[in-house]
Amino acid sequence: MIRRPVYLLMSCMMALLLLLQAPAHAANAEVTTARIESSEEGYRMVAAFSFELSHALEEAITRGIPMYFTTEVEVTRPRWYWFDEKAINSSQTVKIGYNVWTRQYTSATNGSLLQNFVTLEEAMSTVLRPRRWVVAEKSELSSGAIYNAAVRLKLDINQVPKQPFLINALNNSDWRLSSDWKRFTFKADEK
Repeated sequence: MIRRPVYLLMSCMMALLLLLQAPAHAANAEVTTARIESSEEGYRMVAAFSFELSHALEEAITRGIPMYFTTEVEVTRPRWYWFDEKAINSSQTVKIGYNVWTRQYTSATNGSLLQNFVTLEEAMSTVLRPRRWVVAEKSELSSGAIYNAAVRLKLDINQVPKQPFLINALNNSDWRLSSDWKRFTFKADEK
């Protein structure tokens, strides 16, 4: 059992370490490419993003704390007589981590497709340009209909491990990363 003075000393040291970190500005992500393409499997999301990691996020990753970046897609069909019809909600999450033992960065998409990288920049390329994934089957969308689509990227801090020294850091704006929704329209294939 940890004695109270030792616990207080450890808590103060952790708080001091968090305060001494160089201040970094929370950068928002920007959606640079967003479109839905038709393929044999269905409709695929094509997206690309632009952002730089804050110093705090970069340091956390290099200390072995995994970060989860989620790309969200919403597809709706406008209706003149009622609210828009929600047709599709889809997401893809990329986990970026660092293995201290192998000194390699890792990227895993939706819990699978694990890849190893030498640098953080290479690993982050899987977040900046996520792989195309099927967001809707051909049968899910009405033939020839016009749809509104929206895409965004966010750092999902709810999936970050809740280690005691991270609790205060998670409330810091340096740990907030999100893009605005990028909205566009597309037409479903005609049969």
